[in-house]
Amino acid sequence: MDNRTTSRTTAGTASRRAVLAAGGAALAALTLGLSACAQEDALAKQAKAGDNKNYVAGDGSVTEFTAPDRKAAVAINGTLFNGTQVSSADFQGKVTVLNFWFAACAPCRVEAPILEELHQEFKDQGVQFFGVNLRDEKATAEAFDKTFNLTYPSFDDKNGGVLLAVSGLVPPGAVPTTLVLDKQGRVASRVLGEIQKGTLKALITAAVAE
Repeated sequence: MDNRTTSRTTAGTASRRAVLAAGGAALAALTLGLSACAQEDALAKQAKAGDNKNYVAGDGSVTEFTAPDRKAAVAINGTLFNGTQVSSADFQGKVTVLNFWFAACAPCRVEAPILEELHQEFKDQGVQFFGVNLRDEKATAEAFDKTFNLTYPSFDDKNGGVLLAVSGLVPPGAVPTTLVLDKQGRVASRVLGEIQKGTLKALITAAVAE
C-alpha cells in the first residue's frame, strides 16, 4: 500500500471516529436534557401540558406545620352558596377543614365521599368543614353536593377572595387542595392533591388534640 492509500485510510478512520465522538456527545447532551426535564416540578409540568383539563392536580404531598412555625391566623371573609357570611372569627376555637374544589375536577369527585365521611365522624368533636369552590355557579355546585350527598357548605369563591387569603399555601389552580386549620385559625397542615382518608383523619385528629 502506498503512502497516499495509507493517508486516505487514516483520514477515513479519523473522520469516522470524529463522527462517532460527536454522536456520543450529542447523545450525552440529549440524555442530560431529558434528565433535566424529568426533574421539572410536577405542578409546573401539568400547567404547561395544554391538555384542557383546566386544573393542576397536586401529587398528594402532605405538609405539617409545628405550632411555632405556623403563620398568623388566616384572614378570611367570604360568602357561602347559601348566602351565609363567614369570617375568620368563625374559625376561632374550632378545628376547620378547608377543601378547594370545583365540579369538573376529577380528583375532587373521588375525594368528595371521603370528606363527607370525615365530616360526619368529626362534627361532634367541633370540627367544621367548608368547601371552597373556585369556579362553579350555584346550580352546578348544588348539583355536585346532591350527587355526593355532601352536607357541609361551600364558599362561592369565584372572585378568589378565600384563595387570596391563603396565598402561598394553596398554589393557584392546584385543585384539590385541603387545609386543616388549628383552633386559632392557623394552617396546621396541607394536602396538595387528592386526599387519602387515613392521612386526613390523622391530621384532623392531631389538630383536635392540641
